[in-house]
Amino acid sequence: MKGDATDLAAAIRHGKLSAAEAMQASLEADVLQEPLGAIAYLDAAMGLASADDRDNERRSEPDRFAARPFGGVPTLAKDLGGPFAGLPVTAGSGLFERKGGEADSDLAARFREAGFCLFGLTTSPEFGLSLASEPAIGPVCRNPLDPTRTAGGSSGGAAAAVAAGIVAIAHATDAGGSIRVPAACCGLVGMKPTRGAIPGGPSFGNHVAGIASELAVCRSVRDTAVILDWLSGNSRGPFADPSPLHIGNGCLRIGLLTDTGAAYPTEGDRLAAVEDAARALENDGHVIVPLSWAEFEWSVAASGRAFADIVSVNLAALMKAAALDESRAEPLTQAFTARGRALPATSLWNTLNDAVLVSHKLWTLFDRVDCILMPMLSSVPLAIGSFPSDHADTDLHLGRMTAFAPLACLANISGFPALTLPFGRDEHAMPLPVQIMAPMGHEPRLLSLAARLEAEGRWQHRFPVAGLPS
Repeated sequence: MKGDATDLAAAIRHGKLSAAEAMQASLEADVLQEPLGAIAYLDAAMGLASADDRDNERRSEPDRFAARPFGGVPTLAKDLGGPFAGLPVTAGSGLFERKGGEADSDLAARFREAGFCLFGLTTSPEFGLSLASEPAIGPVCRNPLDPTRTAGGSSGGAAAAVAAGIVAIAHATDAGGSIRVPAACCGLVGMKPTRGAIPGGPSFGNHVAGIASELAVCRSVRDTAVILDWLSGNSRGPFADPSPLHIGNGCLRIGLLTDTGAAYPTEGDRLAAVEDAARALENDGHVIVPLSWAEFEWSVAASGRAFADIVSVNLAALMKAAALDESRAEPLTQAFTARGRALPATSLWNTLNDAVLVSHKLWTLFDRVDCILMPMLSSVPLAIGSFPSDHADTDLHLGRMTAFAPLACLANISGFPALTLPFGRDEHAMPLPVQIMAPMGHEPRLLSLAARLEAEGRWQHRFPVAGLPS
């Protein structure tokens, strides 16, 4: 596996290296991997000071340090979301200057309580509007596994940094696949949690109409489980897994979707990976229940409309509330803003009502199955430049994103949790990702199935974690 954040935390806890040494290794790895464009803002002094604090704590308060699951582990926040004190977020946009910085959000405070040492912000497209991370203000983020291809978006910088081993884990956000798509592009584990599972304080605003979630991109399922446990809920603690539909002996009904429709075809090797995952789980005694595209087609279309309208209206409101000069934004951002400003209230109402129906339709599916196994991406990660933002055709842009990740928005619009992980590699040594979706609050079910698939050993990280002793 070439290491994960849990391994690095254990090495620091047992004195095999210090937090300061781990931080220095991450800083040096960033210099070596700078052409990837993973990091948009770096504060080495902040990172080293935080690492020194953790080292001092390990010496003076060892019990307190040991209670932190990621004590001394370097990490990065995303340039969208948070905020994290001292890290000036610009949302990938030239509309904001990198100065000052807000106080920690509740989520950021939990990151620090977990023992992480933050030292920068990862690259995001402007306002997270793309499944590639190539903001006009730079840098262009590239996939460590093939620098001619995208690392995904909008958490592309986070995924590139983790896959390259600059850090072992990184903060990420997901409003339309923005954790899962980059994870899938880079061979990582990415989970979008249940709506409301992650704290939104201190303001508790209904950010992007509730479709966005925050968590992390990870190198292992166990890291995902630990960080979800640490960050979620009003008080930390593992999710319950209520009223399971087990058929006996711990076995589940697993819905299998391998058809993404004629309009959004998925390449054969990616469908084969989903089928292989289904066979592996069936061999464990789980029952596979075939599902048809007809059961998803309306929900996929409605989810796409909801994402487009919600994001557009949100941008229009932001530009007005913050009195921003939208003419300085990228052309695509300007077009989405204009779209939101022109959207009739009745159209938005119909869209939001359809979003509720998406949730209802998925709930009826979960009356028949415990979870759904499906594709994550339709193809190999696309070439750099495949999602340009120098135009005003929002429908063209949305169509390109849906074609690349047809089932990504379902989890955001419905509120259900979903997880992606690599399950093999293609002929170009790029990951073959699969996606699993479960009812609300059933993250343990996702993690259990993902851990079983991960144990097959079909994917190995190409780059080791910076600083981790071999």
